[in-house]
Amino acid sequence: MRLEPFALERMQSAWEHRVAWNLSESGVHPLRVEELADTAADRAALLTQELGYTQTNGTAELRAAIAALYPGAGAAHIEVTNGGSEANFVVLCHLLEPGDEVVMMMPNYMQMRGVARGLGAVVRPWSLAGGDAGSRWRPDMSQLETLVSSKTRLIVICNPNNPTGARMTWSELDHICRIAGRTGAWILSDEIYRGAEFDGVETPSIWGRYDRAVVTSGLSKAYGLPGLRIGWLAGPPALVEACWGVHDYTSIAPGAVNDRLARVALAPARRALILARTRGIIGANYPIVRRWIEKRAPRLEHTPPEAGAIVFVRYHHAVNSTALAERLRSEQSVLIVPGDHFDMDGYLRIGFGTDPAHLAPALALAGELLDTIE
Repeated sequence: MRLEPFALERMQSAWEHRVAWNLSESGVHPLRVEELADTAADRAALLTQELGYTQTNGTAELRAAIAALYPGAGAAHIEVTNGGSEANFVVLCHLLEPGDEVVMMMPNYMQMRGVARGLGAVVRPWSLAGGDAGSRWRPDMSQLETLVSSKTRLIVICNPNNPTGARMTWSELDHICRIAGRTGAWILSDEIYRGAEFDGVETPSIWGRYDRAVVTSGLSKAYGLPGLRIGWLAGPPALVEACWGVHDYTSIAPGAVNDRLARVALAPARRALILARTRGIIGANYPIVRRWIEKRAPRLEHTPPEAGAIVFVRYHHAVNSTALAERLRSEQSVLIVPGDHFDMDGYLRIGFGTDPAHLAPALALAGELLDTIE
C-alpha cells in the first residue's frame, strides 16, 4: 500500500500551531475537560480511571451510547475507533481490493480518495451540482446513474458535506440507495458534521435505509471534542466484526480516558447541551463571515452552508488557490484551506467556529491582502 501525500492534513499539521490566526479548522472551538466533566461524580470517575487497555472496539457502555443514536442498532452494530478518520480507514481496508471502483462525492474530505487509491481501487469523482450564488449544492443523480456499474464496490458520500456545508434530503438519500441497490454496491456515509445544523434539524442519516450502508462519525466536528480522538462506524454486525479485525492491526484500542469522557459527552442530556452550544457558535459567527464576503462581492461569492462551521468561498482573483493560501499564511499569518485541496481551484474553505474575537480580526487581515489582488 503506497499512500499519496494528504495535502490538507499536512498543511494543517505543519502550520496550524505556528500562525497567529487559524481559519483552517472545520469544527467549533473545543471544549475543555473541566467543561465536559463538570460534576463531582464525573471528575471522580475520571481521576480514578485505570490507564490500562480498554475494550479494543470500545467499551460496552460507549457502544451502547453510540448505538442509541441509530434507531434499531445495538452494540454489535458499533465499532469505536480513534477518530472518524480511522473509522473511514478500517472500512475501506476491509471493503476494497485492487481494481475495485469507488464512486466518490466531490468535493469531499480527501482522506478516503487517498486511501482507496493506495489500496489499488479506481476512484471515479461524482460532482455536487450547484454552488452558484442563490442555489444549493446538491447531488447530481443523473451523473451518479452513469457512474455506478457492476464494477462499483463502494459509493462514498459526506453528509453534511465538507467543504460546502450542504446536506442531503431524505429523498436524495433514498435515490442514492436505489442506485446502489441495483448492483449491490456499498455506501459509506461520513456524517461527522451531523448535529451542527443551523436550523437545529438533524441531517437525515443513511442509517436504516439500505442493508449495505455504513455510517462513520465521531466527536470532533459537531461536538467540539477533537482532542478525544473518538470516532465510530455503524453498520451491519458482520461488517463491524470484520472492521474490528482491521482495527486490531492499527491503533488497537481507544484511550481509556477518552472512552470515559466520550460516555459523558453522549449522555442524552449532555449531548443536547453540547450540540446546542455548537449551533449557538455557528449561528453567531456565520453572519460575521457572510458580511465579510458580501463586502467583497462580486469578487467573492458563496452558497450559504446548511451545517458545520465552514464556508466554501468562490473567488474571482487571478491567482491559484494554493498560492493565495500561502500568501495569506506568509504575509498575514492567516491559515485558510485552498480549494486545490478538494480539487477545486478558485475556492477557499474558511473555518468560522472560533471565538468571534479571533474570527473578525483574522478575516480583516485576509481581506487586506485580497483587496490588493486583481
